[in-house]
Amino acid sequence: MARKSSPIRILLDPKRILLVIALGLGAASWMLYSSWDGEQLSKMTWTGEVALWLGLALVMMAIRDLAYMFRIRVLTGGELTWRKAFDVIFLWEFASAITPSVVGGTPIAVFLVNKEGYSIGKASTLVMVTALLDEVFFVTMVPLVYFLIGESNLFVTSPEGFSMFGLDAAIGVVFWVSYSIILFYSIFLSYGLFFNPNGIKSILVGIFRLPFLRRWKSGAQRVGEEIIGASTELKTKPKSYWFKALGATYFSWTARYLVVNFLILAVAAGALDHFLIYGRQLIMWVIMLISPTPGGSGLAELAFSRYLNEFILPGFDGVLALVWRLISYFPYIFIGVIILPRWIQRVYLKRKLIRFKTPK
Repeated sequence: MARKSSPIRILLDPKRILLVIALGLGAASWMLYSSWDGEQLSKMTWTGEVALWLGLALVMMAIRDLAYMFRIRVLTGGELTWRKAFDVIFLWEFASAITPSVVGGTPIAVFLVNKEGYSIGKASTLVMVTALLDEVFFVTMVPLVYFLIGESNLFVTSPEGFSMFGLDAAIGVVFWVSYSIILFYSIFLSYGLFFNPNGIKSILVGIFRLPFLRRWKSGAQRVGEEIIGASTELKTKPKSYWFKALGATYFSWTARYLVVNFLILAVAAGALDHFLIYGRQLIMWVIMLISPTPGGSGLAELAFSRYLNEFILPGFDGVLALVWRLISYFPYIFIGVIILPRWIQRVYLKRKLIRFKTPK
C-alpha cells in the first residue's frame, strides 16, 4: 500500500494526470458553453492592445515563477542553483496541480527537496517555512483588502450562496471558515518553528507510536531532532534573510493576481477598479485553498465567473476563464511531465553511477 502512494509514484501516475487534465478542461469547457454568446464574441477584434495585455499576463506568470525560484534560493542560502530551483519549483507546482488544493503537494515538496541533498528534517523545515510565508501573505492581505474595499464589495457577486461539499452556505461564511483555518495554521507553524520545535517533534514521534507506524519511530525521532536543529538555525538568520523571503512571497502572489487584471483589460467592460479585482481574487484563492479537487478544478472556474464577470464584456467570461487556466494552471502539468524524467535521471541514476564508480 505504501508503494502505491509514494511521492514518485504519484508524480508518475498517468491516470491521475489525465484525470486532472480532463477535470480542468471539462470545467473550463462547461463555463465556455454556458456563457457562450456568438454574436458578442463576433464583435471581438484582435488588436495590438489585446495582444499587449495577453503578453503581459504571460510575463506576470514568468515573474511569479522567478520570484518563487528566488525565494527558495534565499531560504537555502543559495545552495540550490537556479537550475535546481527551477526543477523543484515546477515539480512542486506540478504536484500541487495533480493533488487536491487542501493538500497542496506539500508531502511531495518535502520529497523533492530531500532528493536535492537535504535531510528529511531540513527539507520538512524548509517546506514549512515556505508554507508559513504564503500563509503570512493571506493573513495580512485579507484584513487590508477587507477594510479598504468593504464586505459588500468583496462578496456582492454571490449573494445567493455557494455550494461546497454538498452544502449550501453564504460565500462569506465559507470564506471566513477558510481564512480561520489559514490563520490557525499560520499560528501553529510559527509557534512550532520559532518557539517550540520540541512540540513538533513530540507530535511527530507520538504519531509514529501507532502500531502500524511503530517500525518507523526511530526515523521520526531523527527527523524531529533535525527539525529542532533547523529551527535553531532559523532563529539566527539576519533580518535581510526574512525581508528577501517575504518580499519574494508578496511579489510572486501579486504577479499571479495581476495575470487576471491584464486578461480582463483585454476584454474589459468599461473602466476597471484594479484593487477591487485584486481583492476579489484574494477571496477566490482563500476559498480555493480548501478545495477538495486537484488544483481547484471546477471551483476555480466557478469562482472566476461569479467574482469577476461584472468586469468582463458579456459573453467573454467563459472564454477568459479558459484562457486564465491555460496560462496559470495547465502549463505546470505539461512542464512537469517534461522535466520529471530528466529530474529522476539527475537525482537517482547519476547518484547510482557515482556509488558504483566509488572504490570500496
